[in-house]
Amino acid sequence: MTATLDDVVDAPRTAPTRSRAAGRRRVDGTRIVAWCAIVVIGLFGLLPIYWMLVTALQPATEIFVFPPRLFPQTFTLEHFAALAGDPQLLRNLLNSILVSAATTLLTLVVATYMAYSFSKFTYRGRKSLMYLVLASQMFPHALLLVSLYLIFNALGLLDTYLGLVLSFTAFTMPLCVWMLKGVFDTIPDSIIESAKVDGAGPFTIIHRIVTPIAAPGVVAAGLFAFIRGWNDFIFALTLVGREKQTLPPGLVNAFAGEFQNQWSVLMAASFVVSLPVIVGFIALQRYLVAGIAGGAIKG
Repeated sequence: MTATLDDVVDAPRTAPTRSRAAGRRRVDGTRIVAWCAIVVIGLFGLLPIYWMLVTALQPATEIFVFPPRLFPQTFTLEHFAALAGDPQLLRNLLNSILVSAATTLLTLVVATYMAYSFSKFTYRGRKSLMYLVLASQMFPHALLLVSLYLIFNALGLLDTYLGLVLSFTAFTMPLCVWMLKGVFDTIPDSIIESAKVDGAGPFTIIHRIVTPIAAPGVVAAGLFAFIRGWNDFIFALTLVGREKQTLPPGLVNAFAGEFQNQWSVLMAASFVVSLPVIVGFIALQRYLVAGIAGGAIKG
């Protein structure tokens, strides 16, 4: 059988159509697999938060039932109510707010100037200093704890808010410096040169021109510093006494002991402590993503 003229004309049209349809099916299949992976990873990440909330809402007698219940049968708010009547926890909460805010402020001031210097100036030893700052992030906190304790003891900074803020800042600042340096690298030097031509001084340039442009990166670095200060446990437990401790060691001292652990109240307190960080992260997430992405473009 010989092919007709219509068959010859239609042949090149149907082949690409089938190819595009097969391509769309492959894309749809890849997209479905990607979404399934995202959902599974998301549920895995949210499971600890869900389990913490469920444990806080269950009576203490139902926490260790076997097999474990994914959905509690009885709810209670008595564990949350027990937190409000503990003055020591309220003091720990105020300490956390004070120390984390001071750590964020000090870290941003120092890291902004250091990052601007690394990004926009050229001088002898600049690269060595940059790598030295980065290398300080590689040591485990516990490794330097004894040295830091001896130094603070010699300087009279033990059991003080200032010592706690300095210790938090020392381990938060290196990553913030590198994060902000990447953001400052994306700002064209022509903007700074134009400001100099208009008569702007160095402090005017960094405060009124460069920093506002790099605002998403600054917010991201500040949020990172606040979370590090808010969640730190080992320095707050070792360098200060009970009255100046922050919430993480305060919760352990209050509800975890050698012979008895109040897991329900501890989970309730942990959920309440996590709320400010979660709310802050949700409110500033667009700045956080923009800041990290801006620093990743030209690092």
